[in-house]
Amino acid sequence: MKIICVGRNYAAHAAELKNPISAEPVIFMKPETAQLLPRMPFFIPDFSTDIHHEVELVVKINRTGKHIQEHFANTYYDEIGIGIDFTARDKQTQLKEKNLPWELAKAFDGSAPTGKFLNKSIFTSVQNINFHLEKNGSIVQQGNSSNMLFNIDKIIAFVSSYITLKKGDLIFTGTPEGVGKVQANDVLDAFIEDQHLLTVKIK
Repeated sequence: MKIICVGRNYAAHAAELKNPISAEPVIFMKPETAQLLPRMPFFIPDFSTDIHHEVELVVKINRTGKHIQEHFANTYYDEIGIGIDFTARDKQTQLKEKNLPWELAKAFDGSAPTGKFLNKSIFTSVQNINFHLEKNGSIVQQGNSSNMLFNIDKIIAFVSSYITLKKGDLIFTGTPEGVGKVQANDVLDAFIEDQHLLTVKIK
């Protein structure tokens, strides 16, 4: 199982970090060890003093595919969930300044917790899904899949032209604006529409 992530997929988020918008999806990956076991807390790593939350819709791939055409991409997933892409922003800034890859800031252990998944059939359209993140009971991020620069089917088609997708692979589809720092004792709750699907306690 692999975790594929899309960066800068919401214009407002790219703007808040003063990043340019790419003509193609910006792709990076996380290892399986980035997953967080259910009900386990997230421990702030020693190498960072500026860990940020980035809430994202997550797609679970249902079968193997390579060079998937966009108009067939919707047959390669049945479930959509929610996750948090924890990012060591201080480390990422250092790496970007040196034109180095982001993995050390993005792919560390426990950096990609995911919640429950929902069958996509419950949504009128996967291109109109509301989601949000609460920190200590207050909304800090909210988004709608209609604001993605590259929608889910485009992402699947693009990624599969380079990397074979397999059953169980997860695709983090990008975060809306409002990313921010987490601290010990914070509690994060993530929702799709009005369904509470993920809680992460920060240690």
